[in-house]
Amino acid sequence: MPALGCCVESAVSPPLGYSFLSTPEIFSSGVPLSTNAVPLTTHWSPELSSDLYRVDGWGAPYFTVNSSGDISVRPHGTYTLPHQEIDLLKVVKKASDPINSGGLGLQLPLVVRFPEVLKNRLESLQSAFDYAVQSEGYEAHYQGVYPVKCNQDRFVVEDIVKFGSGFRFGLEAGSKPELLLAMSSLCKGSSEGLLVCNGFKDAEYISLALVARKLQLNTVIVLEQEEELDLVIDISHRMAVRPVIGLRAKLRTKHSGHFGSTSGEKGKFGLTTTQILRVVRKLEESGMLDCLQLLHFHIGSQIPSTALLADGVGEAAQVYSELVRLGAGMKFIDIGGGLGIDYDGTKSSDSDVSVGYGLQDYASTVVQAVRFVCDRKNVKHPVICSESGRAIVSHHSVLIFEAVSSTTTRSQELSSVGLQSFVEKLNDDARADYRNLSAAAIRGEYDTCMLYADQLKQRCVEQFKDGNLDIEQLAAVDAVCDFVSKAIGASDPVRTYHVNLSVFTSIPDFWAIDQLFPIVPIHKLDERPSARGILSDLTCDSDGKIDKFIGGESSLPLHELGSGNGAPYYLGMFLGGAYEEALGGLHNLFGGPSVLRVSQSDSPHSFAVTYAVTGPSCADVLRAMQHEPELMFETLKHRAEEFMHKEEEKEEDKEVAFASLASGLNQSFHNMPYLAPHSSCCFSAAANSGGYYYCNDENIVGVGAECAIGKEEFWPYCVA
Repeated sequence: MPALGCCVESAVSPPLGYSFLSTPEIFSSGVPLSTNAVPLTTHWSPELSSDLYRVDGWGAPYFTVNSSGDISVRPHGTYTLPHQEIDLLKVVKKASDPINSGGLGLQLPLVVRFPEVLKNRLESLQSAFDYAVQSEGYEAHYQGVYPVKCNQDRFVVEDIVKFGSGFRFGLEAGSKPELLLAMSSLCKGSSEGLLVCNGFKDAEYISLALVARKLQLNTVIVLEQEEELDLVIDISHRMAVRPVIGLRAKLRTKHSGHFGSTSGEKGKFGLTTTQILRVVRKLEESGMLDCLQLLHFHIGSQIPSTALLADGVGEAAQVYSELVRLGAGMKFIDIGGGLGIDYDGTKSSDSDVSVGYGLQDYASTVVQAVRFVCDRKNVKHPVICSESGRAIVSHHSVLIFEAVSSTTTRSQELSSVGLQSFVEKLNDDARADYRNLSAAAIRGEYDTCMLYADQLKQRCVEQFKDGNLDIEQLAAVDAVCDFVSKAIGASDPVRTYHVNLSVFTSIPDFWAIDQLFPIVPIHKLDERPSARGILSDLTCDSDGKIDKFIGGESSLPLHELGSGNGAPYYLGMFLGGAYEEALGGLHNLFGGPSVLRVSQSDSPHSFAVTYAVTGPSCADVLRAMQHEPELMFETLKHRAEEFMHKEEEKEEDKEVAFASLASGLNQSFHNMPYLAPHSSCCFSAAANSGGYYYCNDENIVGVGAECAIGKEEFWPYCVA
């Protein structure tokens, strides 16, 4: 532990009756406060990093730390062979390297999607239910439904329809645009796949759903409100379409976590038992009771335990059996969402970011609960349906972003002359604090040291506000107090790492509901992290930071950033494939990230890029807020032309300068809002900001192949 007395040389002559902090032994026996430090070890390994960041807990079976110290993706889960693992750092380099170096020239932040992971999640869910159905002697089957609200991306939805067609996987919509999306997508899916229409409905929504029915899509209109039934009856008669109707029940069962607020008797959606009976009566009077075929319910997202799950499913099965008794043509029980994700790897049932069960536990609990009630009531086993969106898409998407700088922990170094000059300018009260601080240090009274250091700092701030202390002196007192804090182990060792990201755009659930996601460096994991940090984004907003992490941590173990060598430091946010992209906003006009779709292949690096698109440009986000970038560019161009003509230069030079300026302005509109790599400046040399690249799965491009982002389309009136 450095001695406080090293702050000044002992030869300094203090003012009369004053003693400087000059004893080398001061604080030598101080014990630093706990800082949640990384375990000390003489040897560091990727295995230690895996334990530190809990990768095997939250990441299995899709993510692991490889022998090079990088995060690897295992696209086929437990069935992934060693040569099929995809090094995430190599993917990022392929995406971000310049086109003339064989890369795609994409700018970060970057979302990387792995369709094989999505396929494995679907197959694993189906397999879990198939096993439960077989082992429990269940006399019906399971068929899933993907709620498109979790991620409406075209390729995500199309992949789910394609991968799930072999086992009757369907889609769920909660709005009119989602319904149109689902209708179009399911035209290429299984004819038995359900199209579940949830959400509040008007006449147009119901008409669309009935059109889907007329188009031979297996459509079910789920009543969220009792009033919707009158619309369904009326419009179905006018369109001469026999509807299939479901209803959403408000169960008494709910869980107490954050995601349980949408369940229970006070839940936002669904019908009470009284309303259910009125619906049954009205359908019977209309001769349409046979149309009521599905019961839907939702306990809440992230159901923490199988005990709660069994309770809710059992209650719903009782309601289902009663509907059968009342004469409804019941066929399906839709258990909704709730299949949870273990975000922190603890497998705990007492946390909003973890669950105490796996896929097989979940499936077996559901099948057992439904079978038990139906057998007791002598009711035919219904087809079991679930809307497990979070569990399906969370793992397949990784958000990659770069830490561009960090705060330093270096304090100003004071010479003996500087310290003496500083003390001489203090008022009497501040000098007394300094004297008391020195005496407390000599006595080893560390708490008292901090008290007098704080008092000294506050008095100096007041002097500065009154104009009696200059800024150099204020910096000097900061240095003294920082030194005292470090010497006794009371300083905060946590740095702020500035990241090229908008929390509000890419991780909105962290800001909105304190949802935690695993965040890990995707490389350098064969090195011991030497710092701890929080992450601060680019937005001009104090909430634009990440200061809570899995494991109850308030900081993250991180590595030193490359000092002057320009080496990037990449971080990955995992398990964010559900909701984040759809919920993200445009705070500070930062748009969404670039997107890369990567498939496993037999190429040397085990992957192929099948789709790449740069993120929204400055023009795109301006246009989203009703601005007209083309007119804005014209205004700036005319302004530039006006002032260029006033310059005392040759006409030829003016034309060249104007053309260069106009080209730079145009490029700025077309670039992404995020920090550009390598300090590129579009006014000195127009940078290629990207565009798009796409090829279908039948013609995938390997990482070693020649592939490029299309050239940017400039506005036609741009002078360039």
